[in-house]
Amino acid sequence: MRVLVVEDEPRLAEGLRRGLVAEGFAVDVVHDGVDGLWMAREENYDVILLDIMLPGMNGYKVCQALREDKIWTPILMLTAKDGTWDEIEALDTGADDYVTKPFSFQLLLARVRALLRRGATERPVVLQAGDLSLDPSSKSVCRGGQDLALTAREFTVLEYLMRNKGAVMSKRDILDHVWNYDFEGDPNIVEVYVRRLRTKVDHPFGRCAVETVRGSGYRLASHGG
Repeated sequence: MRVLVVEDEPRLAEGLRRGLVAEGFAVDVVHDGVDGLWMAREENYDVILLDIMLPGMNGYKVCQALREDKIWTPILMLTAKDGTWDEIEALDTGADDYVTKPFSFQLLLARVRALLRRGATERPVVLQAGDLSLDPSSKSVCRGGQDLALTAREFTVLEYLMRNKGAVMSKRDILDHVWNYDFEGDPNIVEVYVRRLRTKVDHPFGRCAVETVRGSGYRLASHGG
C-alpha cells in the first residue's frame, strides 16, 4: 500500500514516515500543499495523510481540488485545530476522516486501515446529473447555472434520487429514506413531491430528469434529462 504524507512539521512527517514504513507501507513525504497536490495528481496512492495548515495551499483547498479532479483516493486530515467547525469543513470539502494533533500513532494506523478497506470509490462532495447539481453541505440546488429554491423535503427527495441516479427507487424506498420507517400517512405523498420537483427542476428547463417507471417507482436520469 502506498501512502502520501503532506505535513509541514519535519519531525512529525519523519515520524509518520518511519512508523508507516515499519508497518509495510511505501511512503512519500512532501511539506507543502502545492507539492502535495501535484504528487496526488501525478502518482497513484492508496491513502493520503493531509495536514490542514500548510504553506503554499492549505489542506482544505488541496482536498477540494482533488475531488474536483475526480481523484477519490481516501484522505485522512491531520489538524492541530480542535474545533467542530474545522472538522465539519474538512469533511465537507471531501475528506474521509480526520485526527486531531497530538494523536496516537496506533489510532492513526487503525484509521488508515479503515480507509484502505473503503477504497477509492467515487463519493463526490457535490452531486451531479448533467447540468443539475446538488450540494448537501450548503443545501443548494442549481440547474444550468441557475439557483433553484426547494423546500427542505423537496431537497431531500431530490438528494435521495441523485445519490441513486440511474436506479429505480420505489415509493417505499423513498418513504423509508426521506420520511421514516414508521410513516403511516398516504404513500401517494411521494407522487406529490415528485410533481413538485418536476415543476421546479425539469419543466422550466425543458428537461425530463425525474422519470416514472410504471409499476416500479421513480428514477433520476444519469444524464440529467
